[in-house]
Amino acid sequence: MILFPAIDLKEGKCVRLVQGDMARATVFNHDPAQQAAQFESQGFRYLHIVDLDGAFAGKPVNAHAVERILEAVGMPVQLGGGIRDLAGVEAWLEKGITRVILGTAAVRDPGFVKEAARRFPGRVAVGIDARDGRVAVEGWAETSDLEAAELARRFEDAGVAAIIYTDIARDGLLKGLNLDATIALADAVSIPVIASGGLASLDDVKALLEPRAQKLEGAITGRALYDGRLDPRAALALVAGLPA
Repeated sequence: MILFPAIDLKEGKCVRLVQGDMARATVFNHDPAQQAAQFESQGFRYLHIVDLDGAFAGKPVNAHAVERILEAVGMPVQLGGGIRDLAGVEAWLEKGITRVILGTAAVRDPGFVKEAARRFPGRVAVGIDARDGRVAVEGWAETSDLEAAELARRFEDAGVAAIIYTDIARDGLLKGLNLDATIALADAVSIPVIASGGLASLDDVKALLEPRAQKLEGAITGRALYDGRLDPRAALALVAGLPA
């Protein structure tokens, strides 16, 4: 089970949003590369980055900040936000990103996602962000009629490395992961699923280690790390099966 610390980039800064609302952004660090290095020094082994401006613009906006993060850490990095074509996928993979996350493109252009997954095996993940079970796109600004499980099943045999499932209603609110919906999605497909949105405390980490959640590849943690509610060393010790 992997705990992914999250770095969300807005105007070159490390921020957290509430329910995906760009107007409700809190800046936690003006130096994302320093933040990434801190996460690595705490023992995290896989970083999750979202280019928030890129998700809204439909093209990379915070590329410089991402490149500085890649220079600062040695751990694998997954990146989402504004990647909408094969050239963009290839460019980021060549720069050192371990895997790209395709979200809006998964709804708008599933053929592109499948082609990317075929050309870059194990290096393309699909981000499914849902509001009341319906998939949201364009930086969560629009909600589609697609259900999360229906979208996930479209990529069942495409070679997608993982699905990152975010419950928008919980994101940034520290209300706890929506494990019921995430596990239901994991049960619906054979693709590994990562939980996101609402992780608030060690209790959430403990819940991820329960037998019913064993299918999940891991979870993303954001605001709880930044505001001190989640002790990184205690969380990582729990995941590793060590005494905290």
